[in-house]
Amino acid sequence: MHDRPERAQFRFFHDLRVRWGEVDAQGVVFNPNYLVFADVAGTEYLRAIGAFGADVSDLFVANANVNFRQSARFDDELAIGVRVSHRGRTSLLFVIAMWRDDTLIADVALTYVRVDTLTGKTAPPDLVVSMIEAYEGHPLDVRPS
Repeated sequence: MHDRPERAQFRFFHDLRVRWGEVDAQGVVFNPNYLVFADVAGTEYLRAIGAFGADVSDLFVANANVNFRQSARFDDELAIGVRVSHRGRTSLLFVIAMWRDDTLIADVALTYVRVDTLTGKTAPPDLVVSMIEAYEGHPLDVRPS
């Protein structure tokens, strides 16, 4: 799916503490919650770059992949790194990685597609891309959608 991420690849981190309601009967984070954690961190990334009110409401997840590497447990403090790996014609690939201390817990790849909510058609995410590039300090790689 994607390479094992390294902390140095991320500029943005969001801290999250695992709550009791996010663990299962075995005391570990219930698998779907890793996608919730990824969504929370991705939202905070977009907030940090100033993207709210600038087409963000038109971004929808079209694909999600998770690599489960270790188990997170109740009260663990996770550092969640977020970056945008590349863009397509109408899409963005977010790479999100979660660490407990120096242990990689999980990494997630979320493909977002921009959809014009008036027409229902996909559209280029140009404004958000320019904000990401300004924040990250380099242009995004372009790959076919």
